[in-house]
Amino acid sequence: MGARLGAILAGALVVGGPGLAPGAAGAQVPTRVGTCAATTIARIGTRFSDTLVKPNGDGIDAGTSVDLRNGVYGVSYAYIDAVARSRVGDRVMTCLVLLPTGCPKGDDRGKMYTTTNLRTLDSWTLPDSQHMCGGA
Repeated sequence: MGARLGAILAGALVVGGPGLAPGAAGAQVPTRVGTCAATTIARIGTRFSDTLVKPNGDGIDAGTSVDLRNGVYGVSYAYIDAVARSRVGDRVMTCLVLLPTGCPKGDDRGKMYTTTNLRTLDSWTLPDSQHMCGGA
């Protein structure tokens, strides 16, 4: 897992520098692909509630959502095990990995972030919206 974290962070520019305390008010949202920021998990839930619930096999899946203290939000229609193994307050490194292109003016949905939990060394990649720019 350590090699995986190293591969994610290799060549990435950490926004705020090494002196930035994770979760600090000064933590920034990465704005350029390949930039990363240290922060903490502020909330873990589903797309509809503040409690993440593992699907019980009935075909109903409320998905996953995660809020980071620096303002990055991630969401999925699926249950994400790596997020479920995380806890509020865990230190994470989040990196912007994709910016959407060809979006209507003012519609900036669809940014993708890869986040690595520094306690579990699990990573997940999620968009910042349930729909890409120009979508529903």
